Amino acid sequence: MHTVWKGTISFGLVSIPVKLHTATENKDIKLRQLHKKCHSPISYQKTCSNCEEEVKPEDIVKAYEYSKNKFVVLDEEELEALRKENEDKAVEILDFVKLEEIDPIYFEKSYFLAPGDGGSKAYTLLHKALEQSGKIGVAKIIIRSKEQLAIVRVYKQCLLMETIHFPDEVRSVDEVPSISGKGEVDEKQLKTALLLIDQLTKTFDPAAYHDEYRENLMNLIEQKQAGEDTVTPAAQKQTATNVTDLTEALQLSLERTKPKRKAAVKRKSPARKKA
Repeated sequence: MHTVWKGTISFGLVSIPVKLHTATENKDIKLRQLHKKCHSPISYQKTCSNCEEEVKPEDIVKAYEYSKNKFVVLDEEELEALRKENEDKAVEILDFVKLEEIDPIYFEKSYFLAPGDGGSKAYTLLHKALEQSGKIGVAKIIIRSKEQLAIVRVYKQCLLMETIHFPDEVRSVDEVPSISGKGEVDEKQLKTALLLIDQLTKTFDPAAYHDEYRENLMNLIEQKQAGEDTVTPAAQKQTATNVTDLTEALQLSLERTKPKRKAAVKRKSPARKKA
């Protein structure tokens, strides 16, 4: 499992070296876009909306749009200075709370925490302490130059860290249109709904649920592939910009820089003197 981050978990004066591993993965089937005419992949270029020309990476700067078409430009040096101020590689546990006190709307992404070199004993101690107390740790962490709020909790034999949204990142429910919460409910309909819920209630088993759309799409792709219902992009014209072989590129460059030979001028034979 790939390590995405190395650092420490700290609570009080205790510091535990840990490694971070992504706990979930996106299994969406990615579909490419092709040109219908020749089945070649579509490429996207960064262009300037004003100059209408392609922009190179070194010609791009970052900016914050504070109002329509008004920007504050931020130099890379300024951004780097901010990153260095917050580059401490630590998960700092600030408080301990009960898991049920946090609404699931705050949860973002899950990571497995594994003990780092020399950290097994302290790692086990924190795992046992959280398990027996029934509490979770609320922490802060810097990931990819961004400060994140997170929780640390027990997940089976492992410690799990879940990044969570800051309060101002969760929109107010008052912004949702057409919801008043004051509608009247028919008592008979409510009892029927409660009965239906009771009949459909069971212990949660994640293995009972699966992505039917993804499975059907993959089956369709495999059927087309087995039936050789496939396409290949049309052969591209070779130009100096898409030559991939280094020797060929050098030879082509050499040919282009050779001076053109002038047509040989025939020398006139010297006139013979008459005797």
